[in-house]
Amino acid sequence: MSTSIQRYHIGPRLAEIVVHNNTVYLAGQIAESLDKDTRGQTEEVLASIDRLLNEVGSDRQKLLSVTIYLADMNDYDAMNEVWSAWVIKCHTPARATVEARLADPRYRVEMVVTAAL
Repeated sequence: MSTSIQRYHIGPRLAEIVVHNNTVYLAGQIAESLDKDTRGQTEEVLASIDRLLNEVGSDRQKLLSVTIYLADMNDYDAMNEVWSAWVIKCHTPARATVEARLADPRYRVEMVVTAAL
């Protein structure tokens, strides 16, 4: 029995979305507006997550796991303020937040998401 794998927005290094066995995997999501502060970048990242999940028939209510990478852990409260307004009460995912040196020093936040279809 073979299981199908669907890939969306395929680039030379990654696919933005991979769906397998009714599970959605999103590549690390970053903001496009790198001049924004952590709050602004977090809002953009969460909007991107909404858009990508909706594209494949999922949504934030079906989040399973989110890993959040912050360039500076001092931005934790600012990120969490935006996150808390966005995440659906009683549908919160398993989550980890870590400080990491991100690929571009202008990135303030990156999120990696796993969700159900």
